[in-house]
Amino acid sequence: MLPSLSTVLLAATLLLFAGGPRTVSEPPSAAPNAQAPEAASSILNSPFSTRVVAYAIDAKLNTTSHSIDATETLVYKNLTGQPQQAFPFHLYMNAFQPQSTLMTEVRMSGARGVGADSGWNEKNHGSITVTKLEVEGAGDLTDKMQFIQPDDHNTNDRTVFQVTLPKPVAPGASVEFHMTFHDQLPEVLYRTGYKRDFYMIGQWFPKVGVWWKNAWNCHQFHADSEFFADFGTFDVNLTVPQTEILGAGGDLISSANNSDGTKSAKFHSEDVHDFSWTASPDYTIVEDTWTGSAGPVKLHVLMSPGHMKSAPRYAQALKGTLAWYDKNIGPYPYDRVTVVDPPHGAFNAGGMEYPTLITAGTTWYMPTGVLAPEDVVNHEFGHQYWYGMVATNEFEDAWLDEGINSYVEAKSMAALYGENASIINFPFATASEAQLLRIEYISMPDTDPITRFSWNFISDNAYGGVTYGKTGTVLLTLEKVVGEDTMLAALHEYFLRYRFKHPTGEDFLKTIEDVSHQDLKWYFDQAVYGTNILDYDIWEAHSDRLKWWEKEISRKKTTDEIYRTYVIVHRKGDFIFPVDVVVKFEDGTTAAEHWDGRDRWVRYTYDRKTKVASAQIDPGNKVRLDRNFFNNSYIVQEDNRATHKLENMWVFASEWISQFLAWVS
Repeated sequence: MLPSLSTVLLAATLLLFAGGPRTVSEPPSAAPNAQAPEAASSILNSPFSTRVVAYAIDAKLNTTSHSIDATETLVYKNLTGQPQQAFPFHLYMNAFQPQSTLMTEVRMSGARGVGADSGWNEKNHGSITVTKLEVEGAGDLTDKMQFIQPDDHNTNDRTVFQVTLPKPVAPGASVEFHMTFHDQLPEVLYRTGYKRDFYMIGQWFPKVGVWWKNAWNCHQFHADSEFFADFGTFDVNLTVPQTEILGAGGDLISSANNSDGTKSAKFHSEDVHDFSWTASPDYTIVEDTWTGSAGPVKLHVLMSPGHMKSAPRYAQALKGTLAWYDKNIGPYPYDRVTVVDPPHGAFNAGGMEYPTLITAGTTWYMPTGVLAPEDVVNHEFGHQYWYGMVATNEFEDAWLDEGINSYVEAKSMAALYGENASIINFPFATASEAQLLRIEYISMPDTDPITRFSWNFISDNAYGGVTYGKTGTVLLTLEKVVGEDTMLAALHEYFLRYRFKHPTGEDFLKTIEDVSHQDLKWYFDQAVYGTNILDYDIWEAHSDRLKWWEKEISRKKTTDEIYRTYVIVHRKGDFIFPVDVVVKFEDGTTAAEHWDGRDRWVRYTYDRKTKVASAQIDPGNKVRLDRNFFNNSYIVQEDNRATHKLENMWVFASEWISQFLAWVS
């Protein structure tokens, strides 16, 4: 999930001062058919996953009341290795109520486009009511349902319930649940709900928890958390008005019109852990195909009115991203991807991922130099790997999805659109995704460790800055230690080891160590588990005549004058990291140093027939975790020519931001 399209655009615009002109490039033409590092045959032998659940849902959408009535049959296979009698279920839709845990947390610090000071609007009210729960062989257990609050004991939160069976389910056996439920949809909020005649339906059915680390994992719906579920199969029958155009995270099996003016469409999906869908009478369908190492993939793009200019940009970005992942990370095993373009006013539905279905985001006028449509598609498709297939616990390890995905987003967008122009690309200004991540990171660098549970961060801003920005920047900086090729090889290995397996943070870090053949505990303890600040500066740099006591120097002797140059490099922060230092002299010569950073400072001394011109820590700014790049250098002669360029850029940026905010409001 992206924080929001507006956040992306505004932050990207602030990067206008970086870089120079570059022409927008097409994704490499050869890439779509490039072979993945591994033969696809090993993943094509179905099933891909250990199938724990099998959902069969029959749902009817009421467009007048914006509600859904449905029945659900869930077959749960007990692969926990022990008898199970009490089963927890998520009821995510109940988060959209004034006293829920999610809304309580929003009031505390805001979250995802919902300000802390926003008043409650009844249009945002949502709910899910289970009116009947039966268990095969045990009868009606509706009165045995009990709401629980495992995270905060907020008795007003009803996003998790538990039911206890009359007798336990033996290891290896299955249990069959039958439920009848009713959804009242909110006006689109947290990527689900309706806006006018547009519907985005996510997290809408009772979903069983995950047995993980020898316990049930079924957290409440928090303001800064996403989702975690087991793999299995979904058979979903959707009944909607015949005027509705449907999109879903599954293969369309059949569709038939009914005599009452509705139609019923059946969808099937395998080896996924969720099912989402969308409906609108106003969609324009754009279809395409892409072929990778695992075979052909159908691309369905559902465009909203006024946005058709972005359709080819979505498709181009999707095909380029598919190709990059196929080549560098591993094969995409599903036969479809659906991209949903939310309509004007439904911003909160954009920038979200579900298995084989993503929501994008654009505006009626999107300059070609602002690569927001491409970036959102790239980011959300990336979740098909880390959220969709690797399927980490986003409640407890959000960084393993959002953070890794942000790092790969920076790498893939740079490969597809240019190293320094992957988010902003105008003739007078460019900016990269990596720079955007660093801006997020330095906004909240030390409040929380990356490994904090998603709902325990000091604020929503800290959650975003650390989970997305810091994690991405940590991995970009790690390239300085292990090398870029090794980092990509480690991600490829991590994906192959843990797809369809729910790995932990320790699994990810160990994979990097295994592939790099390095003990990286010193780095992970500071960057991942700690809140250490990395900040180095040039404390001092100056040259002095070696024979300083000789007051008169003839012009004849000037060429023989020896100068002693002093350069002090200082570690301001508590993060210890090896850095390179380059000292340049007036005669064009240089001195290169490498400092381990263990002490607080180091002094370099040079005796030469020339004075110091400049000193630079980390040439090329590869140590992206350094909080302040401005104190990394010293220069004798200042050059103010850049000031005029910055003034011109700011005029453009301020006008563009003003126009954009006016459009949003």
